[in-house]
Amino acid sequence: MGLLCLLLLSLHILHTEAAVGGHWCYQSQKQEEPECKDPQQWYQVDATCKGSKQSPINIVTKNVVHDRSLKPLSFEGYHVKQSSKWHIENNGHTVKVALNASAKIGGGGLRRKYKAIEFHLHWGSQGVPQYLPGSEHSIDGEKQAMELHIVHIREDVSDVTEAKKHADGLAVLAFFVKAEEENKNYATLIDELENIRYKGQRAELESLPLSSLLPPEEELGRFYRYEGSLTTPDCYEGVIWTVFEKPVELSINQITQFSKVHYGVNSSSTLMAENFRPAQLLNQRQVSWASGSSSKLLPAAQLLLLLLLLPSSLSSL
Repeated sequence: MGLLCLLLLSLHILHTEAAVGGHWCYQSQKQEEPECKDPQQWYQVDATCKGSKQSPINIVTKNVVHDRSLKPLSFEGYHVKQSSKWHIENNGHTVKVALNASAKIGGGGLRRKYKAIEFHLHWGSQGVPQYLPGSEHSIDGEKQAMELHIVHIREDVSDVTEAKKHADGLAVLAFFVKAEEENKNYATLIDELENIRYKGQRAELESLPLSSLLPPEEELGRFYRYEGSLTTPDCYEGVIWTVFEKPVELSINQITQFSKVHYGVNSSSTLMAENFRPAQLLNQRQVSWASGSSSKLLPAAQLLLLLLLLPSSLSSL
C-alpha cells in the first residue's frame, strides 16, 4: 500500500510539473539541468512571474519618496530564544530555517501584525580575486554579498496558503549581508551547513533570538518600503517589502561556506551559488523611504533657531 501511494505521488508531481511547464531553477543550474526553467522563463511555471509588481528591484535613491509617517518597526519576540529547536534544510534552492511564528512585527507603516515563519538566504559565488555579490535587491545598482529574508504571514492566518488569499498576505524583512568582520552569532547556523550539503537534507540546531542575527534594533529605523512579490515561483504579488539600509556583517570565510552546499542530492551535483533572481521592473510602483527618528534633525534645527535669535538677544543687552 505504501509503495502504491509513493507511485501515485510521483505521478502527481510529474503531472503537475508538466502542467506548469517544468520545474524552476536559477541560471546557475542550467548547465546541469538544461530543461529546467531559469528566471527568464519562470512565467512558464507560473504566469504571475510576469506580473507588474515583481521583486526584487533596484532601489534608485533619487526616486524614492521620503515618508515621514514611516516609523520604526516594533519587534515582538525577536529578542527571545525559541523553546523548540530550529529546523534547517537544503530545499534545493536555498538554505531555509523554519520558525514557530512566535516572533512578530508591527508598526512601521504596516496595517496589521505579521508573524515570522521562516528565514532563508540568497548569495553569489566565489570569484577571483573577491566574492561575487549575490543579494537580490540593490541600491543604486550596488549589490552586496548576500541577502537575508525573514518571511512573515498575517497574524490572522494559519499558513502561507491562506495568507496568499489576501492582497497583503506576506511581509518580508530584507537585510543585505556585507563582507566585513566575523559574526559569532552566525557560527551555529554556519556550522550546521555541513549536515545539509545536499538537496532534501534536514537538521536541527539550537535556536537563537532572531535579533541576534540582525543589526542592533536602534539602527533599523532607516529602510525602504514597497509592494512586491515573492522572488521565487509562484511569484505571489502580495508581499510588503521592508529593505533595511543597515547590513548584517559576516566574514568572507563565513559567506563562502554557503557556496559549499549543493543544488542536487550528491557531491557531483552543481554547487549552490548565484541563487538570486535578477532585478525586476518597478513599473508604476513607488518606493518609500523611512529616515529613522526625526530627532536626528533636531540639533541642526536648534542651531538654526539659535542663530536667528542671537542678533535680537545681543541688541537687547
